[in-house]
Order: sequence, then C-alpha cells, then structure tokens
Amino acid sequence: METFESGGVAVTYTVHGSGPPLLFLHPEHFFAWNRTFVGQLAAKRQVIVPRHPGFDGKPPPPDFRRVDDLAYLYLDLIERLDLRDVLLVGASLGGWIALEMAVRDRSRLARLALIAPTGVKLGGREERDFADLFALSEAEIRKALFADPDRWAPDYANLDDAEMETIARERQYAAWYGWKPYMHNPVLARWLHRVDLPTLLLWGEADGYVPPAHGERLARLLPGGWLHRLAGAGHYPQIEQSAATADLILNFDAAPRAAAVSQGGVSPSSVPRGAVS
Repeated sequence: METFESGGVAVTYTVHGSGPPLLFLHPEHFFAWNRTFVGQLAAKRQVIVPRHPGFDGKPPPPDFRRVDDLAYLYLDLIERLDLRDVLLVGASLGGWIALEMAVRDRSRLARLALIAPTGVKLGGREERDFADLFALSEAEIRKALFADPDRWAPDYANLDDAEMETIARERQYAAWYGWKPYMHNPVLARWLHRVDLPTLLLWGEADGYVPPAHGERLARLLPGGWLHRLAGAGHYPQIEQSAATADLILNFDAAPRAAAVSQGGVSPSSVPRGAVS
C-alpha cells in the first residue's frame, strides 16, 4: 500500500504485476469484488489501483467532493509516478473520472477502456440516463446491477460487520461525489471531442443501471470509440465476466483495430465518430 498526496488530499494505492502501466479506477460499489479482474490485468501489465478518497475510510476535505477533483488528483498521481503511455481503465464512477481526466490532459495516456461509465448525460431534461439506485429497493438494485444476482450480488445476511460497513461507506461516497446532479457532469458531453484516443467501451447486456443504448450513443461521440457488449453481465462485467473483460482490454491495448474487428466491431475510420459492435 502506497500513499500519494496532492492539494492537501491523500490517496492510497496498490501496485500489482509488472509491465507497461495501467491505472484502474474502481466503481462506486463492491471494490473487493474487483480483485480477480485486477489480477488478470496484472498478468501482462503493471496495474496501479488507487482507492478514491472517502472510500478508504478516511474522509476527504469538505470541499473535495466533485469528480473534477478526483480527475485532477489522478492526473497528478500519473505525473508524480512519471507514468507514460498509460492504459486508463475505469468502471462506472471510475469511467466517469477517466473521461474527465482525458478531457483535461491526455498527454500521458495511450488509450482508454471504460466499463459502463456514468458521467455523461445524453438524454433530455426530463429523461433519466441512469437508474436512481437510492430510490430502488434492495431487490431492484440487485437486478439492475447484476445479470445473475443470486450468484454475484452480496448476501448481506452472511457479511460480517466490517464488510457491511464498507458497502455502506461506498454508498455514502457515491452520493458524496455524484449526488447533485445525479451521477453526471452537465457539460461533459460538450467536450468529449477532446478524448481523441482509442477508447474501448464495455457494456453488460443486462445492465439495468446504465443501459447499453446509452453506451451506443456515447461510443458515437468519442472520436476513437468502440463499443462491445458482453452477454451474461450486468453493470459490472469485470465482476461477472472478469476473464472475458480483461482479455478484451488487454487485446485492445495490444492492437485496438484488430481487437475491435475480431469482436465484430467497426473501425472508426469507416464512420464519422465512434463505432458500435
């Protein structure tokens, strides 16, 4: 466990494996459920995994509560570690942070892999882009997040106090960073043209939180975007289909155009903006 501080805010991070750098930004829920996925990425990459401030049990300063703040913090981390040609991977909230980073400064980034990112509102004023998890019952949340909730969703009756506290803290800080407006930056869509990098979007077919149709629209707004859907997965394919998700990311990293075509995608050179497979 390492610690980095910038702007009076500390962030802890772990490093796994060796090879070219990959920064993984975790989602708003179920941090511990990503360990298998991180290990699979670390077979070919050096994987740096920061824990978002607050999610680690250490409250950030009261004025540190925007995804913009997290984006600048992790750009500073990349610079401090002198990482170059970074493969930036973000899931859900982590994908939103990754987009905010790439809009601001992509000089040290090589490509992005985004797993059902929140953050970009594409629907109309009265349309809901993301399901309001805070208004759903626990059974509805399980169904929205997982294709097979009986297998993958946490069984709260069998969790110990520490595990329950962690899940409650994750929900608290998901609201801390993303409550108002709910899980998006109203102006982020305007600046997506600046994310001029090969960008793989991964979406679970059964995602009931951020529907795959949102991913299709987002892929077309990103200059180098490809969308790939994964069967047998909900909002967190890196949990339900970890091996397939890791393989897609690592293959895309090695040869983005070949990976997209092999998975039935369309090269962005054949369409004005990103592509959908």
